[in-house]
Amino acid sequence: MTGASSAAKPAQTVEATLPILSIDDGVATIRLNRPAVANRLEPPDLAALSGYFARIENDPAVRVLVLTGTGRVFSSGFHLGDLQERAVEQKPSSEARRDTAFGDMVDALENLDVPTICKLNGGVYGGATDLALACDFRIGDGNAQMFMPAARLGLHYYESGMVRYVTRLGVNAAKLLFLTARRIQAQQMLEIGYLTTLCEIGQLDATVDALVRDLNGMAPLSVRGMKRAINEIARNALDRDAFARRAQQCFQSEDIKEGLRAFHEKRVPNFSGR
Repeated sequence: MTGASSAAKPAQTVEATLPILSIDDGVATIRLNRPAVANRLEPPDLAALSGYFARIENDPAVRVLVLTGTGRVFSSGFHLGDLQERAVEQKPSSEARRDTAFGDMVDALENLDVPTICKLNGGVYGGATDLALACDFRIGDGNAQMFMPAARLGLHYYESGMVRYVTRLGVNAAKLLFLTARRIQAQQMLEIGYLTTLCEIGQLDATVDALVRDLNGMAPLSVRGMKRAINEIARNALDRDAFARRAQQCFQSEDIKEGLRAFHEKRVPNFSGR
């Protein structure tokens, strides 16, 4: 399960650290842990998150990842001070500079084979909106809100993040969020598809735990294969040969035999991921 509410302790009493990874009974949980600065992402956090994603990808026991934050805000995004320093240091050049650390980290999250849930314990802002968007499911309650301030800061957002916005939310929502920098609340987040589930205040933990149970009960090979196919289809980049190999792997797996036996025996299947 995903544990107690992350808002249990006042932000000022929690020591800021790198994101915290825990793995329990097939569920990996990553918790952003700088609540005094609204879980702002610092450069070392990007490396830590990328390392966690690689570890999860290589751990066959992990079936679900939950990403959340400590306190009352999921994340305020990337540290603007670092962006300001880089803008000041930037020299005129005929070649555009491409700093990929943040985008590469978010892409790694989107490309994880295991299903991912963003448990939005409050507001999500700036680059953190893309971090959450890279997850397969985003669950929030009435305290959720978001805005994308790139245009207000004079920043042109990075390519993969804009692709994710357009392919997942559509052109109209992407234009609203990027071009106006408007702050929107939980209900509108649900309406544009940013939230996949909007739950009652006080029900966030239970709602996430229920989804974790559902995902944990599915056949891992099927879930991972179809997740990859859905993401590729959304980007109009379906690898048909790889799709066929994954489908054949499922058809020849122990899990399909177990799933069919359980169906006929009217019991819950016990999948092994093989």
